[in-house]
Amino acid sequence: MEVVLRATAMFAIVYLLVRMLGKRELGQMTPFEFIVMVVIGDLIQQGVTQNDFSLTGAALAIGTFAFWGLVLSWMSYLSPRAARLLEGEPRVIVHHGRVLTDSLRRDRLTRAEIESEMRLAGIASLGDVAWAVLEPNGKISFIRRADASEAPEGK
Repeated sequence: MEVVLRATAMFAIVYLLVRMLGKRELGQMTPFEFIVMVVIGDLIQQGVTQNDFSLTGAALAIGTFAFWGLVLSWMSYLSPRAARLLEGEPRVIVHHGRVLTDSLRRDRLTRAEIESEMRLAGIASLGDVAWAVLEPNGKISFIRRADASEAPEGK
């Protein structure tokens, strides 16, 4: 039973930590951030199982993490209020070609990161963006301005 309680406490700590770190997906992590996450995983394992190296202890810890993940997923599915609280809300970061610096600061994004994502979306200039929205999953959605000229395809 102690393993289940420890796993529950560590799940809560990890969940809060990930929420505080911001809306970054794995592909956006620097190599150092990735290494830190791997080290955190090892530290979590030590904190959850302590001196219990049994198969049962590991199964209980994994099961507890899976259980709480499923509970939060169902809560988000069943309640829009819970979804906003647990998953966050989309945030506008560019409005009619103008970068909203307060939103960038809040999510620790740089203009260079936005421009990189724009290029990946095939958008050359901030002036061509009507809206850019940082989604709860960490991806940036771009909506082109209606009057933005698009490059001819393959001609």
